[in-house]
Amino acid sequence: MNNVAVITARGGSKRIPRKNIRPFLGKPIMAYGIEAALASGLFDDVMVSTDDAEIADIARQYGASVPFMRSVETADDYSSTIDVILEVVDAYEGLGKTFQSLCCIYPTAPFVSQALLTETYSVLKNKQVDIVYPVQPFSFPIQRAFKLKDDLLSWAQPDSFLLRSQDLEPMYHDAGQLYWFNVARLQQERQLAGLTAGGVVIDEMHAHDIDTETDWKVAEFKYRLLHNLIPND
Repeated sequence: MNNVAVITARGGSKRIPRKNIRPFLGKPIMAYGIEAALASGLFDDVMVSTDDAEIADIARQYGASVPFMRSVETADDYSSTIDVILEVVDAYEGLGKTFQSLCCIYPTAPFVSQALLTETYSVLKNKQVDIVYPVQPFSFPIQRAFKLKDDLLSWAQPDSFLLRSQDLEPMYHDAGQLYWFNVARLQQERQLAGLTAGGVVIDEMHAHDIDTETDWKVAEFKYRLLHNLIPND
């Protein structure tokens, strides 16, 4: 298939220290994405991009490769996911390897599944787009958002506020789980702007963005519900 999975796991996470390898219901959270990618059969290589020796060791324990270490330049708080991915693509080319498609999987995405990887890959191939990622619908119409300034509220979109919910166009946000790329197009553009994008809608039980301790607890609770791991009384 000539595809590579890249799990981006730097060592310097700030809001939740060592977040990428913290145990999530019994094993390092990064392991969930590695295992899903390996089990999918979609990839010639499942690799972890990291600047951290402990993360690299754990990645290898769960079957991923770490063919090279991430540079200091792409391991700081200001580097984007695109910066990291392009560095990986360039490094592979230096080793004489090229890939047609690349799937970036976030290390704190335990909800990534074989089915989701396969469905999003199918959209990349069949819709002839440059990037595909899962999206989730906003739980409340974003057209009815408020602005708050000096304790005073104002409507963000006054023309939409009094419309019926069913008359408002559904809006979606990035689920923060994974991104499939056409590697050649990514190398041409070297940024998200200019890439044609496709999306796969997933419900709110199949993803949870983890930035805080509360996010972590909610994600574990959702995972238990989703996989029937709630103990009986």
